[in-house]
Amino acid sequence: MMLDFEIIDAHHHLCDFSQSYPWLEGPVEPFRYHGDDRALRRSYLLKDYLADTQGFNLVGCVHIENGAADPLWEADWIQGLHDGNGLPSVQVAKVSLTDPAVLPLLEQVAALPTVRGIRDILNWHPDPRYTHTARPDLLTDAAWLKGFSHLASLGLSFDLQVFPAQLEQAARLAADHPETLIVLDHAGMPIERDPVSLQRWRKGMHRMADQPNVVAKISALGTNDHSWTTASIRPIVLETIDAFGPDRTMFGSNFPVDSLYSSFTALYTAFDDITATMSGHERHQLFAETARRTYRIGSEPTRSKPRQLGAVGPD
Repeated sequence: MMLDFEIIDAHHHLCDFSQSYPWLEGPVEPFRYHGDDRALRRSYLLKDYLADTQGFNLVGCVHIENGAADPLWEADWIQGLHDGNGLPSVQVAKVSLTDPAVLPLLEQVAALPTVRGIRDILNWHPDPRYTHTARPDLLTDAAWLKGFSHLASLGLSFDLQVFPAQLEQAARLAADHPETLIVLDHAGMPIERDPVSLQRWRKGMHRMADQPNVVAKISALGTNDHSWTTASIRPIVLETIDAFGPDRTMFGSNFPVDSLYSSFTALYTAFDDITATMSGHERHQLFAETARRTYRIGSEPTRSKPRQLGAVGPD
């Protein structure tokens, strides 16, 4: 049975494959850590997302930049979708914070009404299948930090995507910039599940939770556990909520990437099952209110206008 309460999906992507998405181009193999992505090498438009979420009381959603070659085009495109359909409700845009022109770039995206924050992916790993960047030091790089320092004055939050080994550095970043709201993506990405790695993840998550300007997002669990079950993700979900509390934790689908591993229905049914013993207030925080507050989504539900969907992007 579909959930009968409001959902704001705090993390999803759209893709117009008439544009360039470098991470979805080039050789398919060797597979990166998210696995065989051939099913993602196509347009995934608003109508496709709404088909995946059909039957749920989706009152809002947050579009997270999807690695388009032209991030400014992508931000403008998402703004246009919102203007025509009411969804996505808001967006997090891409700006490289080491760009010499970072301030005018930030000002340009901040001027879009739907933009709430910036993502500049920082995942570094010695294994090339995992790493997103060739540099392990961006979190402490002077040029990157200078770009980061502009976010708060522009009213922008930062979606932080790192691996567990980087969480200690990330906590220091949050402590050094208490005026900047940081959203920790993908529950800190516990990609390794042996006891030592999980203990390092837990320690890093609690260090992040100690910073009052950090909010956690539980998403992309399938990306880190391709054959996930409710039982396998339960500890990650509950320990994240335990560290941050429901008022600083939210759920996101990471679709279409996580459609490689399950349906939207299976994912949100698992979230429902795992939190079933919590109070209605706590579940409202997790499934909708934390995202609404964090990303400053209007108090009134943002609903799609299906009759307009045929005009949105190519098929």
